[in-house]
Amino acid sequence: MSDRRRTNTTLGLYTSTASDASGTVIRRYSTSFGAAARMLEPGIRRRIRDIYALVRIADEIVDGAAAEAGLAADELLDILDELERETETAMRRGYSANIVVHAFAVTARECGIEPSLTRPFFASMRRDLDDSPFTAEEIGPYIHGSAEVVGLMCLRAFFAGETIEPARRAALDEGAIHLGAAFQKVNFLRDAAVDYRTLGRNYFPWLDPTRMTDVEKHAILDDIDADLRIAADSLPLLPRSARPAVTAAHGLFRRLSTKLRKTPAAELLTRRVRVPDSEKLIIAARSALGGRP
Repeated sequence: MSDRRRTNTTLGLYTSTASDASGTVIRRYSTSFGAAARMLEPGIRRRIRDIYALVRIADEIVDGAAAEAGLAADELLDILDELERETETAMRRGYSANIVVHAFAVTARECGIEPSLTRPFFASMRRDLDDSPFTAEEIGPYIHGSAEVVGLMCLRAFFAGETIEPARRAALDEGAIHLGAAFQKVNFLRDAAVDYRTLGRNYFPWLDPTRMTDVEKHAILDDIDADLRIAADSLPLLPRSARPAVTAAHGLFRRLSTKLRKTPAAELLTRRVRVPDSEKLIIAARSALGGRP
């Protein structure tokens, strides 16, 4: 444990408290993620929570609490820019007065997470504050910043302090990228009603969400399933301390993909497809016992 994690020092107590706060953010905002995180070894679990808490508060600036507070679009952009600046400064210094940023920065320094991963993330968040319609050319970079780099951050957290053989690292990076992309594309379909009708966003700019056909939906799901297959190939390369949790997450989204296939395209704008808690438990149990996705 680094000195920044020792609670018998002032900085250690502050860092531990910051990480606990990040854990609270995740528990309050995402029950499914919280359940998957509990399958991780405690040190990895803490680092993953530190990463996702920063992601969560950025998302709240873009789509949640900040807008409900009555802030104008330019004010939201200013706050997001401030958060990015504070994050990079804390990654360099190892300290922030914002406890969620502080927890992330300490984890980033422990795991080798660089601004090359955080900058695309904030760029994608910034794009969501732009009311102009997405173009087909923008979707790839948007998915990279909003999801793929988060997967790469998590991968760094799984192997903090370890040296990985280059070929294994490349295969793991590819798996993390495709798993993150699959997660995001599934959520694009699940959240189509809110994204399009409430937020005015169309993450499938090559089609009209109000007239999406089952053929178009299946084409999207074919792409998602290809991502999931590539991601599955990298799961055995993960450390045992992280493999069950990632396998469970993979299994959950594979099940969501299956349920989306069975849902008529016309219904995607009227209801959100979900996996019942009983099925989630079965997926988690199978993963904990070493089952393949």
